[in-house]
Amino acid sequence: MNEPHPVSSGESISTEVSAGADFRSMGSKRWIGGLGALGLLCLAFLPVFREWYYIAMGSDLHSHVILIPVISVYLLVTGRSGLAWDSNPSRGLGTSLIVGFLALLSWAFVATGGWSIVDSTALKIFSFIGLVWGLCFLVLGKRWMGSALFPMAFLLFMIPLPDQVVLGVEKFLMVLSAQLSGVLFAVGGVPIFRNGQMLELPGTVLEVAEECSGIRSSWVLLITSTLASYMFLPTVPRRLVLVAAVLPLAILRNSVRIFVIGWMCVNYGPEMIDHWVHRKGGPMFFAVSLVPLFLIAWLLRCWKVHGSDSKDSRGVEMPSTNHSDGKDFATEER
Repeated sequence: MNEPHPVSSGESISTEVSAGADFRSMGSKRWIGGLGALGLLCLAFLPVFREWYYIAMGSDLHSHVILIPVISVYLLVTGRSGLAWDSNPSRGLGTSLIVGFLALLSWAFVATGGWSIVDSTALKIFSFIGLVWGLCFLVLGKRWMGSALFPMAFLLFMIPLPDQVVLGVEKFLMVLSAQLSGVLFAVGGVPIFRNGQMLELPGTVLEVAEECSGIRSSWVLLITSTLASYMFLPTVPRRLVLVAAVLPLAILRNSVRIFVIGWMCVNYGPEMIDHWVHRKGGPMFFAVSLVPLFLIAWLLRCWKVHGSDSKDSRGVEMPSTNHSDGKDFATEER
């Protein structure tokens, strides 16, 4: 049995994680029964999964959701030797979660008749995730859930963004992108008059619309940074710094794209609004925005605290962040 490691400070599940040899150490009845219950749960949710799949295939914003459970399963499989398979079942907590999320699921079917298909499916998928959590507590126990905290929480990215959330985030990104692009035009020597989302330039007028918000690429960037921070950074504060860097990078990326399009319109004519940089340039600017994100991740990974990457401020050895070698999932900032 591996040496136990405490889970990250500030997490709702605070318990020591000790890794059992493998899943067979908990007994065949438990793991076979758990897999059977999970299979029945997935079978019952097939109509919901069908709607969820159609939403993913029909919208660029939600196309990533299909990959989320695959990634979570991959993290669990590669880190299986670091999971607390010898954990005792948490029947009370598991039963409470199952009952609560069954009630939420029942309400989702009854009270969401006037909702959009995205909103109703989002609530049902959230209920499914909650039922999976409850089943894991019931069969595998609290310590196992503590050792698998990130992969199980990562499942939340399966949920399609509700319509009102999308509208709010789009407006937020639009406003800040328009403001920063105005600064870039001023610094670049391009005369500009900004009226809300309208940017009046010499010979042309640009409107920062919903399509310019970059919500899809920003959401994918957030998911990417969350996963990368967990896999490559050793402590919670460093992970939070990397994830927090996504918002300014997303706004800067949008603003630079608006500036480039506006500069082209001013210098080469208003017809440049139909240039591929505007119509098809999103992936290129997204790829460019990955460069500073990876640079920040590299600096955070290489940054030494008190002259040592491997120890915390008390001189305690920090666990490895390489999950493929069977280390525990949980780390903490001392």
